[in-house]
Amino acid sequence: MSTLVVAEHNQSQISGATLATVSAATQIGGDITMLVLGSQAGPAAEAAAKVAGVTNVLHAADPKYDHCVAEEVAELLVAAQKAGDYSHVLAPSSNASKNYLPRAGAKLDVAPISDILAVADKDTFFRPTYAGNAIAQVKSKDAVKLITVRPTGFEKAAAEGGNASLYVAAGISGAIQHLAGMKDSKTIVAINKDEEAPIFQVADYGLVDDLFNAVPELTEKI
Repeated sequence: MSTLVVAEHNQSQISGATLATVSAATQIGGDITMLVLGSQAGPAAEAAAKVAGVTNVLHAADPKYDHCVAEEVAELLVAAQKAGDYSHVLAPSSNASKNYLPRAGAKLDVAPISDILAVADKDTFFRPTYAGNAIAQVKSKDAVKLITVRPTGFEKAAAEGGNASLYVAAGISGAIQHLAGMKDSKTIVAINKDEEAPIFQVADYGLVDDLFNAVPELTEKI
């Protein structure tokens, strides 16, 4: 059992709503991977690697994710879920997640669960209903659960909790300030078409290839 958390950020810091979502993921159990989107989000990915409870970080650095276009993000989530075999995909409840998560659900043929306030177990959650005047218990038998989290229902995870076990840098060259922030991750995997990219100096594993060629092939192998 493992959870993928989609991060919201301002390119440098992880949002409080995302930290609350990590707390919800912790209550579900299993490993937690945080997905950070955006070509300018290197500092946010560094911050994600330090959040308490987060074991892995994925940074999708393609510029097409810069504006969180629902169709693009949904397609990425489906690919990431299949590649990582995540049992749960969580995102903070927001206008953005309310657009991309239902699209991902349609592609995966599962019904998303929205605005959870509490976790009973890995299959059972509580969410508001009747305009917030009642709380409903929702039990899902779906193999993959797509969930938005109402941040007021959970304490924020500590923003400085350690270092990620795995950091995958796809298409990132590795500016000095970026390397300084993520070099202490336990395992760093770099994918870049420039064999001289600084990221390879700190990577444990490196692949010289275009990320658009490499990532689909790696996903297929996994």
